[in-house]
Amino acid sequence: MAFFPPIPLIRKNTIVKHLRDCGAVSAETAKSLAEAGVINPNGFKRITERLVWTGVIKRTSDGKYYL
Repeated sequence: MAFFPPIPLIRKNTIVKHLRDCGAVSAETAKSLAEAGVINPNGFKRITERLVWTGVIKRTSDGKYYL
């Protein structure tokens, strides 16, 4: 039986870590995922949307994110 890493969990942790590391902690310091250094920022959009929906991250009106 093959083991598959939990991609959604890894992606969630990566997004949160990059936003924290670049200081995106308020609407004023919000960054796009590309600016935060997330690899393939347009991949896995459902994971990003779920993070927003559950309140883990917030999205500004101009499409940037912060914790």
